[in-house]
Order: sequence, then C-alpha cells, then structure tokens
Amino acid sequence: MSLKSLLKAELVLAKQDIISKKRVLENIADVASNRLHCNNEDVYDALLGREKLGSTGIGNGIAIPHCRLETANHTAIVVMSLQTPIDFDSIDKRAVDLIFALIVPPNECDQHLSTLAKIAELAQSAESLDKLRTAQTNEELLSIFESLI
Repeated sequence: MSLKSLLKAELVLAKQDIISKKRVLENIADVASNRLHCNNEDVYDALLGREKLGSTGIGNGIAIPHCRLETANHTAIVVMSLQTPIDFDSIDKRAVDLIFALIVPPNECDQHLSTLAKIAELAQSAESLDKLRTAQTNEELLSIFESLI
C-alpha cells in the first residue's frame, strides 16, 4: 500500500499550537479516531503504550508515533507540523516539530513496517524536511508531502 493512498486531507495538520508530547498524542487520537470510526481513548492508549516502550522521536526533529489497534478497520496516517518544536524524548535529544503518526489494524502489520520505513527514509533528507517545515496551511503541508512521496 502506497503512502499516497493512505494520505487523507483531514489528517494533515500544519502549524499546530501544541506544547507537549501528551497533547500531540491526544490530538492525533482525536483526528484519527474520527477517520477510523474508533474510540479516541483507545487510539490514545495504544499510541501512549507504544511510547512507553521507547520514544518514537527518531531524530532530525521528527517523531513517528505508531500503534496497532484492534478496532481499526484500515490504516490511517496523520501528518502534523508544530508551530514550536517540543520535547519528544528523541534519540538525538532534539525537539520535534514534524510528526508522522501511523495507526494500523493488526492484519496490516507488513504494510505498517514498509510505511514506517518509507517515512523514516523521507526523514533522512534535510531538504525534504525543510520543505515540509515551510508549509503554513494544511493544504500546503498536504501538497508538499504528496510531492515528496
């Protein structure tokens, strides 16, 4: 499954004014639960449970919170940029301002790993990250992300 096919405009959020990792996860849970038709607390708990295993802050100002969710009927990806970088316990100790969240049903685990790898690969390109960081609106962020994948 391609990243483009997973991307939905209502799950792309630019320049969010969020000041903590907890609030980021809550925000992701809110928007993803609407798209997946699941309980937002279940989404939040699954994301938080994954973070407790180790931070999904992968460096370069990027976080990829992800989880498997029994009640999800399909995969959802949330793309978010923040107005101000926040502490995300990243491996490089750098604050995070770009978030790519992935929520998948248990039967799509192979695609899940492939999608995480594609996002991690994108996160290695400083030029791509700079482009994403320039987006001021949801539409701009969506357009730039689509052009990079």
